[in-house]
Amino acid sequence: MSTVTIPSTVDAFFRGARESMGSKFRKLAADLWNGGRPTDAAVPAVPELVARLGSGDVDDVTKGHVAVLLGLLAEASFPATDGDLHAAVRRGLPVYLRLARFARPNSPLSLALLYLLSHFPADRDAILDAVTGLDLDPDDATRLDRALRPLDPADPDLGRVWPSPAVWELDDAERGFDRRWIQELTPEQVTVNWDYDTQTVLAYSGAKAYWAVTNDAPVKPAETAAIDDTLRTAAPQAAMDGFRRHAAAFRCPRCRSGRLRIGDSGARCDGCATSYPLAHGILDLSAGTPGVADEATADLLRKLAEMPSMGLYYESVLRPAFLRIAGSNWDGGVLPEDEDHYLAGHVRAADGPVLDLCAGAGRWTSVVASAAGTDRTIALDAGLSMLNVLRRRLPGVPAVLGDALRLPFADASLGAVTCWNALQAVPEDAQKLISEVGRCLRPGGTFTLMTFRFSADPVYRHFQSGHHFPSRPEGMLLFEPYEVQSWLDEAGLAVTDWSSPGTFLFATTVRRP
Repeated sequence: MSTVTIPSTVDAFFRGARESMGSKFRKLAADLWNGGRPTDAAVPAVPELVARLGSGDVDDVTKGHVAVLLGLLAEASFPATDGDLHAAVRRGLPVYLRLARFARPNSPLSLALLYLLSHFPADRDAILDAVTGLDLDPDDATRLDRALRPLDPADPDLGRVWPSPAVWELDDAERGFDRRWIQELTPEQVTVNWDYDTQTVLAYSGAKAYWAVTNDAPVKPAETAAIDDTLRTAAPQAAMDGFRRHAAAFRCPRCRSGRLRIGDSGARCDGCATSYPLAHGILDLSAGTPGVADEATADLLRKLAEMPSMGLYYESVLRPAFLRIAGSNWDGGVLPEDEDHYLAGHVRAADGPVLDLCAGAGRWTSVVASAAGTDRTIALDAGLSMLNVLRRRLPGVPAVLGDALRLPFADASLGAVTCWNALQAVPEDAQKLISEVGRCLRPGGTFTLMTFRFSADPVYRHFQSGHHFPSRPEGMLLFEPYEVQSWLDEAGLAVTDWSSPGTFLFATTVRRP
């Protein structure tokens, strides 16, 4: 019978210069944990890791790395907590609790311990007692609380956990909405969604801790994006002028060839006679009805256009958190003004309208409009709540509710296209989106893009992909740089600028003849 020995990388990790810690840790992690799965050496190595973690001879940076690795090993059997590896890691709980009681609040080590302790729901009370001295902010505190909370099948609380439960302050109507859709789930679906939520919480805590320990730096406090509190009542006529000005570029998304005749209450295809409603400066090209415009649809559009809250919430809370995870932006290395500068400096339009694709709430549409001219700008997004905010922020920009994978524009009709922080929202169809941009873009026009790549570090990549948006079984899917470059080339787009701070991807391309 063969005996599994502890890899030499365990001892090597604790020796040598701190400057080489990153590479030594990655080697150690690969020996014990490979892409989310433990190796045969993991269980024998855990007691040695726990002993070193509790040693007074090991500095806090090294301990932080060990705590993250132990958390990864404990998580390897998720959602099960009864395996040999999880039990081996849990036996070190007295060491983890002692360290937590004396750790510096908000230090890399304390964040690593929070991630590690999040894996032991059976010890919830002892853990919450031990961290009382860490002065946790509401985000960290509620992530830990949620990770340790058992599922209550009689009253499950699903969703609303990312980036932390603390950011979701729901009114009675919103809570009622949640309860209604949760009640429609089967017990099996409830359990699956609960586990997805737990994994998402662990992935955020783990990414935050791992960035802190690998950089030996505190995480910069989360910044709340500035909200334009001067949102105006959008004048429909200003948008109507824009639609009429760019009417020649539009095509019916249903038949793909008919021109749209745009009137005050909607648009009608000259080819297949499909009608599309228009209200409050938003043209709904997401569905359409044959024949006369559906007044009920148009009325619903008007009502929904009066509710801008979700668009503002995304911009102020959710987007900054996503940049920290996807872009490794825990130190605020890429600021909104950096994005503004890049976008404004790289949009170069040929003749024709400039499309802000997946425009969201319009924060960066305003940059595009300033660079290219409001009278040339069109915004398109699949989210009505986002376009509600955009219309009030930019009354002169016509807004289209539509499909980024089936653009309602003629071939070679657009002077420029931008797609900012959105390609990862359609990961399986990203190539199709880029192909559509290439189809619609005129030669010489630019396509300017910001999205994210997977980290080259397998541990951080694990935390990136561990996010389920929303309840996505595969987890978050980002890109490899070579994939994006090949898709751009196939779409006839020549790269003129490419950069990748953190795990961002910034690119500018020009449509080849």
